Formats: sequence, C-alpha cells, structure tokens
Amino acid sequence: MLKTNTGTPQGCVLSPLLYILYTYDCVAAHPSNRVVKFADDTTVIGLIPEREGETDYRDEVERLTECCRANNLLINTRKTKELVVDFRRQKSNVQPLLIDGVCVERVTTFRFLGIELQEDLSWSVNTRGFVKKAQQRLYFLRILRKNHLPQKLLLGFYHCAIESVLTYGLCVWYGSCTAQDRMGLCRVVKAAESIVGCPLSTLEQIYATRCHRKALDIVKDPSHPGHCLFELLPSGRRYRTMKTRTSRLKNSFFSRAISALNGKPGL
Repeated sequence: MLKTNTGTPQGCVLSPLLYILYTYDCVAAHPSNRVVKFADDTTVIGLIPEREGETDYRDEVERLTECCRANNLLINTRKTKELVVDFRRQKSNVQPLLIDGVCVERVTTFRFLGIELQEDLSWSVNTRGFVKKAQQRLYFLRILRKNHLPQKLLLGFYHCAIESVLTYGLCVWYGSCTAQDRMGLCRVVKAAESIVGCPLSTLEQIYATRCHRKALDIVKDPSHPGHCLFELLPSGRRYRTMKTRTSRLKNSFFSRAISALNGKPGL
C-alpha cells in the first residue's frame, strides 16, 4: 500500500473516482432519505412525512456530518444550501437546519450540476438562463458569418457553442417547460437558423430522440434506480403507463420516456 500526503492535480480524471471510493460508506441510514453523490457534490434528499416530522432528515444530516468529520472531510457550510419543496395547501413550518452550529441558508432556487432547481419544480429560471447564454453566443455566430466562413464551420460552431447550451440536461426539464419558455428557446434556434442558412433540428425533435435513447439505456440496465418503473405488460410489447394525478408528474421524464417506448405521439 502506497501512502501520500498530497492531493491529485487539478482536473485529474482520478479525482472524482477517488472521492467516490473514499466516501463509499456515506450512505443513507433511513429509508425516507437519499444521499446522492456526484464527483465532489453530495446531496441529502429527505422525504418528511407529516406524522413522523423531520427527525429522520435531521439525523441523516448529522450522520453525514459525523462521517465527514471521521474521514477528515470539511463541509463548506457557506456553499451548503437547503431547498424545501412543499405543495401542500397548509405548509408546515420547517425549522432552520444547523451544521456544526452554523445555520444553513434556505433558498428558493439552487444551481445543481448546471441546472437551476426551483422550490415549485418549475423551470423558468433555468430556461431563461440558458436562453440568455445562448443569445450571447449568437453574436459570435454572426461575426463568423460576416467573415464568410463556410456553412459547415458555422454549423459546427452552432452545435458546439449554442445547441449544447440549450440542450444541457434536456430530458430533465424540457417536458415540464411552459409554452412561454419553449417560445424563448425556439426563437434562439430560429435566429441561428437564419444566420447559418439551413434548417436546424428543433428542440422538440432532439428531446424526443434523447428521451427514447435514454429510456432504452435504462431498460437495459437493471442497476439503474429507475429501471423498476419500466414494467412490461403481459403482451411483452408495451410498457405499463404511469398513474399520474398531476400534470407535473405526467410531464416528467419517466412518464414521457414510457410513452416514447410505447410509440405514443405527443412528446
């Protein structure tokens, strides 16, 4: 066994892998909670039942704090945020969360892995941010056209610098976008289309393709957390549709992905 007292270089591909191995035993202790780790980001998701209260959730945070302390890891409470999602008519008064005596800031929106999450699970803030960023890059596309670059290079720049922004995490949020948000996204694509001078794939087409592709990947991967949601009917040709009582769940990725596999229109 080799021991080292230095860290890995900045940007090293081993860094996230080593962190995952190092924090492997930091898992949820209660069935109502989830601990999600991606590289050096750790998220605690807690379902707070009305009867049981916040006991399990707060105990989970305390356990994670103790786990970090035991493994010489430091939680940056300044960057730690708490987002409460509550759709009940009579919202409960959730007490402030403390970590090592420091109160965690409660926010209404939070940027997680490049996507803006809102407490009402809408995507207006996220969509406006993507549109603003893409519009700024349209300027450079116009500059390239003024310098008489061939259409192939203009297309390459659009796909790399503009479309990649608009389609980041597309399967997560596009299905739940409002008509107004989709119009803003569509205007950017139309503007780029007029600059490049050839038809471009709409976000609706890209979304349908990615949903279908991602659904197939989940069906083939039994270890995926959402694999159990794709249940074949006795016929073996179609999947059981999800029972949805709200448009929020109906427009979510899993509901749309099942519809895509069943060949239903309307994605």
